[in-house]
Amino acid sequence: MLLNSSPSFNSFLFNSNSNFLSKNHKSQKSVPQTLRVVNSNDVDAFTEKSGYLFKLSSSEADSLNDYDLKKIAAIYKRKPFILLRRLFQIGSTFGRWLAARYVDSITEKSDLMFKIRAAELRQILLELGPAYIKIAQAVSSRPDLIPPSYLDELSLLQDRIAPFSTEVALNTIEQELGLPIDMIFSEISPEPTAAASLGQVYQARLRSNGQVVAVKVQRPGVQAAISLDILILHFIAGVVKKAGKLNSDLQAVVDEWASSLFREMDYIKEAKNGLKFRKLYGAIEDVIVPNMYVENTTRRVLVMEWVEGKKLSEVKDLYLVEVGVYCSFNQLLEYGFYHADPHPGNLLRTYDGKLAYIDFGMMGEFKQEFRDGFIEACLHLVNRDFEALAKDFVTLGLLPPTSDKEGVTKALTGVLQNAVAKGVSNISFGDLLGNLGTTMYKFKFQIPSYFSLVIRSLAVLEGIAIGFDPNYKVLGSTYPWIARKVLTDSSAQLRSSLQALLYEEGVFRIDRLESLLSESLRARTERVLVEDNDSKVAVKQILSFTLTEKGAFVREILLQEIAKGVDAFGRATLDSLTSMANTSIPFAASSSSFND
Repeated sequence: MLLNSSPSFNSFLFNSNSNFLSKNHKSQKSVPQTLRVVNSNDVDAFTEKSGYLFKLSSSEADSLNDYDLKKIAAIYKRKPFILLRRLFQIGSTFGRWLAARYVDSITEKSDLMFKIRAAELRQILLELGPAYIKIAQAVSSRPDLIPPSYLDELSLLQDRIAPFSTEVALNTIEQELGLPIDMIFSEISPEPTAAASLGQVYQARLRSNGQVVAVKVQRPGVQAAISLDILILHFIAGVVKKAGKLNSDLQAVVDEWASSLFREMDYIKEAKNGLKFRKLYGAIEDVIVPNMYVENTTRRVLVMEWVEGKKLSEVKDLYLVEVGVYCSFNQLLEYGFYHADPHPGNLLRTYDGKLAYIDFGMMGEFKQEFRDGFIEACLHLVNRDFEALAKDFVTLGLLPPTSDKEGVTKALTGVLQNAVAKGVSNISFGDLLGNLGTTMYKFKFQIPSYFSLVIRSLAVLEGIAIGFDPNYKVLGSTYPWIARKVLTDSSAQLRSSLQALLYEEGVFRIDRLESLLSESLRARTERVLVEDNDSKVAVKQILSFTLTEKGAFVREILLQEIAKGVDAFGRATLDSLTSMANTSIPFAASSSSFND
């Protein structure tokens, strides 16, 4: 686990001789790292205000290991007073805050009270607990959408939440692992080094091998609180859908999010996710994925490798953002196994300048058919083939098969024509979604549950980059990798898509091939990127690509077109020679008269 050691972290430093304490609190030998510890004097607002939710019997808790709305409803049907109390708590806290905002507006004090109301909203979210904090974390990753004061406050929810009792945490570790603390760890920090919505982290040293590790311990009561809040949010989503006559199945979106949240609460699954993520993407240059210690992990305790770093959003490193874009491309479009919760607290820059991914509880699966459909949609968008784009939306499940495709095509042309005309490098992912709003409502677009996590993953990455480069466009950075994949992939569907793109009404569009090849040459992650606008160099690179094994399919297309050109030239030459012969031999036309 990587430790965020930002100077603004609400914490204090242990000196080099007291980094670690054993359970009996005798000073132990320290590790050669500076340890920053969360202030234990902070009030755990969640436990204080929502502690009444924690009481579930062991059988009830065990039945909620996986997301099952019917089981959740059955449990709280037997606990109507807790349900009513929670509804009152949510309604009254948000109601008071909204009322205060309204008073500010009518008394013309909105600007004056802006920062205060932002801080109050953060406190409300802390009191309500993990489900609401998770929603705020997603929102806090979009500086282009959220006012600065609210962004500053909500950003604190990413990894700066008051911890729960260390005594409770140590007891949890012993109960879960079935051994005394000092038999598992030779050293452990006396206070958590970081605290988040679902758990908090301690630095420790494994007794078995001396490895320095992070020990994540789950907060008490999160399973019960999240279960009840999801039940409430699921009901609200149904009401909003009906009242607003929305096309998207909001309840299915809540279900998808809830399923991922329940998986995130199972640390065994998280450890397995981390190992899989490490296997698939750990070899990418300048990407770090911590190792997991599965043998020391349970549903509520996770032990993983310790590495230190700072949040990516706090360091202006566009190179690492590009590395993140490339890694996200691999996650979404190569393997389909992706990090579905990439908020700034989970993307860190290590001190040796590498990008580290942490927290593998919320992962997503992107099926092959949807991956290919997404690639095709990007191709058709960039090449302004809006008729094909409308069909792509059907493939992706965004449009029903019975929709008016001709009407959708016209609407997409009107909405997206100007955005795409600026060039692929200037296409904003956020702007595209905003521009599509009216069209989506008019033609009954629906957001499939799987797609919401994909959109969030891309939007968060763009949001981090926009924080220090307002002109950054994640789609513009991703498209070169898409172009390269289309040109080199052996998938029958993508090869068919490439042919369809290059031939319009039987006419070979060499300009589109040139565009794809040019874009694919931008797919680089080297630290020193030298721009070379020499057209001769570009031509040489394109020719070199067609001679490689990966360029075989494109080479076949080019050879076919060259053959067609040679054949057409040959026929034209033969026709010309024949015509010349007919005009230069005077007796050829009258030769038949000699036979009379």
